[in-house]
Amino acid sequence: MKEELATENGIDASVYEMWNDYTESNPQANKEELPESWFFHDNKEDADRLAALTVNGKKTATTSGLYKWYVEAEADLPLIGTNHIITDFDGKAQAIIEIIKVDTIPFNQLSESLASLDMGTDIEPLQKWRKAHWDFFQSVMVENGEEPTEDMLIVFERFKTVWRK
Repeated sequence: MKEELATENGIDASVYEMWNDYTESNPQANKEELPESWFFHDNKEDADRLAALTVNGKKTATTSGLYKWYVEAEADLPLIGTNHIITDFDGKAQAIIEIIKVDTIPFNQLSESLASLDMGTDIEPLQKWRKAHWDFFQSVMVENGEEPTEDMLIVFERFKTVWRK
């Protein structure tokens, strides 16, 4: 029952509260549309860690998927200027980000500096990025009878954190 009171349409009340606070302080923001809210990764430990790195300004990019997934879904690539509300794994709002740059990059050509922006660390960021993303893409692709390739195109988004918890 307590959880039901804290959510609306499955969205935690903190998401609405954060957006309200942001739009009250930034009248130019569109008060009509609540941005998508989501968490990074697919497990609590990583989602919470990456949200914290976003809040403290160390994570300023994300790999949003494979380019082919956008093509197959007939979906537009992320748009510059779009806001998203980043949550922890439990759906509690942590930060609002704004997309500032979107690139498609072959998997094997992502640079160490870009990997550092995504991973939020300077300690072996490219090795960590390659392992985490290869494992993820491989698991999803194998389920669909596909194999990842070193030159598959990824969608890489850079963002700025415009509001923090």
